[in-house]
Amino acid sequence: MRAVQITEFGGPEVLNVVDLPDPTPGDGEQLFEVSTAGINYADTHHRQSSN
Repeated sequence: MRAVQITEFGGPEVLNVVDLPDPTPGDGEQLFEVSTAGINYADTHHRQSSN
């Protein structure tokens, strides 16, 4: 699975796209396939303003 991971403090430039193993659902959980997801503009704006 591809994910956006943050490993350090900073602005939007510290958002890294990484490949991670697919999660395994536990008891009473379901796993959904998501084909597309976005990063919200407000989230990147907040990272820029909190420096």
